[in-house]
Amino acid sequence: MNLFNVYPLFNINPVKAQGSFLWDENGQQYLDFYGGHAVISIGHNHPHYVERLKNQLEKISFYSNSVENKIQEELAEKLGILSGYEDYSLFLCNSGAEANENVLKLASFHNGKKKVVYFSEAFHGRTSAAVAVTDNPKIVAPVNESENFIKCEFNNSEELEKIFAENQNEISAVIVEGIQGVGGINLLTEDFILKIEKLCKENNSILILDEVQSGYGRSGKFFAHQEFDIKPDLITVAKGMGNGFPMGGVLISPKFEASYGLLGTTFGGNHLACVAGLAVLEVIENENLIENSEKIGAYIEEKIKYFPHIKNIKRRGLMIGIELDQACADVRKALLFEHFIFTGNANDKNVLRILPALNISEKESDLFINALEKTLKSIDAKKEIIEFK
Repeated sequence: MNLFNVYPLFNINPVKAQGSFLWDENGQQYLDFYGGHAVISIGHNHPHYVERLKNQLEKISFYSNSVENKIQEELAEKLGILSGYEDYSLFLCNSGAEANENVLKLASFHNGKKKVVYFSEAFHGRTSAAVAVTDNPKIVAPVNESENFIKCEFNNSEELEKIFAENQNEISAVIVEGIQGVGGINLLTEDFILKIEKLCKENNSILILDEVQSGYGRSGKFFAHQEFDIKPDLITVAKGMGNGFPMGGVLISPKFEASYGLLGTTFGGNHLACVAGLAVLEVIENENLIENSEKIGAYIEEKIKYFPHIKNIKRRGLMIGIELDQACADVRKALLFEHFIFTGNANDKNVLRILPALNISEKESDLFINALEKTLKSIDAKKEIIEFK
């Protein structure tokens, strides 16, 4: 049997990782400035994380949600304190897509309405309803298509008002990312997010903040939306939540009433996942990683802002989009194969996406900064050689 070929792969096989570095099977070291799509929040194989998982593995790794699991309660309490949402409830699942599926269902259960507003360049997952609110027709199958999902231009308040006016009493929810990641590190304007909140309140619609990529300290706040004076009804989390251990979750406003069977999961909130989640929160708190995220993000921005070919830097904390004056594919390849640094791309082909671990240091960041400078300067040098010829 072969693997189902759905990923274009770099010919690199990482076999070891520590902190912000990876090593392939040939012993080549790589700087990880992408964290596997923002998953590695506290660095690879953090000692506290490893010790927590080892200890739990020797006790119990899994049982179903038909019995008590006190580690779930510990995780919920810790997450509530660090995020500032102590009065919310937590539902645990396995991924960001699953979290988004559950919030869309929960919103509809709550108000009995069907329609959901989403935004251009949005990415919320690849499963049924989550992919229907993702702005990528290539991954939306016919079975996922429905008139219940309405796309609005990102940061366009006038269009959003029009959508609400045309669909009075029908809009169940509005789902928006704290920062659009796959879209290219697109930042919400304050006016727009306040308009979303206002329209949701006026129309008995649920405000859903997808913090799957932008949450857990990456933006310099625990959640990216905490830059603004808003409080969403539902918040989804995943990626950095488990530092590589698959897990996701939903933070649920007190306005929602739970009932048996309303939501459910087989593997969500298992013992190992919860310990991984606790270890991440403990490291974030003990090592002041939210503060470090903003500090190092600002350091990187200051160092690179005058480099050639950079048109714009879109950044909150360590969620960074470097917009070039051309497609970033060749730059990304040069960083990987000449300087051995992992970076990411986005729907916007000109945006280089940077998502390092939140405990990245200035010294490690300098490796990326110097490599990026050399790579961007080499563009003009190559052009001069071609023109000379």
